[in-house]
Amino acid sequence: QLAESGGGLVQAGDSLRLSCLASAGIFTRYAVGWFRQAPGKEREYVGAIGWSGGSTYYTDSVKGRYTFYRDNDKNTVYLEINSLKPEATAVYYCAAGVSHGNLVSIYWAHWGQGTQVTVSS
Repeated sequence: QLAESGGGLVQAGDSLRLSCLASAGIFTRYAVGWFRQAPGKEREYVGAIGWSGGSTYYTDSVKGRYTFYRDNDKNTVYLEINSLKPEATAVYYCAAGVSHGNLVSIYWAHWGQGTQVTVSS
């Protein structure tokens, strides 16, 4: 019901855009969050975008370099990452859930399978 794409091997300093395609039944009225899991580490929440695209939340670790936006006509949410660093190497996941007023405390009911991003130095 959610499918990420756009990962791959990139060079440090490059930019990358990941996509999260959702089925229409999930996309409508759902916030979409992004997570990453680096090798040997726990999954980390990096932020989310509200269902209309009018609100976003970024954790301090990615603020200024990650941008979320969505195209509801295409049932797709995007994550753009600028100035990639080797420490951004991770599997990136998107998830969907209902927001009850904020983008921090959401139960993420639907998950994608993840897409690997590898940043070489």
